[in-house]
Amino acid sequence: MMYYDHDVSGWGWVGMTIGMVLFWGLLIAVVFLAVRALPRVPDHRDRSSVPSAEELLAERFARGEIDDEEYRKRLTTLRTHDRQPTK
Repeated sequence: MMYYDHDVSGWGWVGMTIGMVLFWGLLIAVVFLAVRALPRVPDHRDRSSVPSAEELLAERFARGEIDDEEYRKRLTTLRTHDRQPTK
């Protein structure tokens, strides 16, 4: 009679193969999620920030929502308001 004293039987190889695939899959998933969780370097071209009042005014003028006179009047108001000291 043949005994498999300290050797791996046929099903043992299957178990080791499945275990190794799961181990490497889990390791790759952990590294991937850790890299995604790292804080990102801010991009200066990122336009998700809130535009300034002057930028909004310029966009409205470019779209034709306001005319030249109203644009200059509001721009002057914005710039003089920014220079006044706040209390």
